[in-house]
Amino acid sequence: MSQDIVADGLNQIMNAKKAKKKEVVLAKHSKILRKVLDLAKDAGYLDYSVEGNELTVKIDDVNEIRAIKPRYTVSVKKINAYVRRYLPAKNFGFVVVSTSKGIMKHEEAEEQNIGGCLLAYMY
Repeated sequence: MSQDIVADGLNQIMNAKKAKKKEVVLAKHSKILRKVLDLAKDAGYLDYSVEGNELTVKIDDVNEIRAIKPRYTVSVKKINAYVRRYLPAKNFGFVVVSTSKGIMKHEEAEEQNIGGCLLAYMY
């Protein structure tokens, strides 16, 4: 376990998926991790619920969900270069960007013409 709660949580989800588990319980979670999981939930990749101090993630239809380390800070013009680096095909998955307007998908950041910090990618 490192200091990065988002990376640890996403790694635990991927390890559970590789072990063919349908569900994983995360003891440590944060608001940022929940926002990233909200985007994955909206895309239909997974589902989660918070009960007390534990976050239970039900793995549905995710191929890969990973944190981007280091967290690159990019302008809106450079987002597409990182999308091509991390995603396997065009219009397949998305990159999560932390902007001044909140955490959003890379398409929304490009529409609103704002850059930010790259947090994760999933497809």
